[in-house]
Amino acid sequence: MASRVSLKSKGKSSVGKVSKGMDDKSTTQCLKEWSNWALKKAKVITHYGFIPLVIIIGMNSEPKPQLYQLLAPV
Repeated sequence: MASRVSLKSKGKSSVGKVSKGMDDKSTTQCLKEWSNWALKKAKVITHYGFIPLVIIIGMNSEPKPQLYQLLAPV
């Protein structure tokens, strides 16, 4: 008796996307994928850009503090 090997993969498969093509996707599906991608990128940008933004705004305020004064807790 020969055993069979299952080639099922977990997660998303790129084979289905290749065979479907862009013409078969609905407009709402494309919009959903684009907005999902954009929100993920915005989340990363916000996560890594918030603290530098606060430091830049603090450095441009009056009176002009030194960098160590901005970063010191007291």
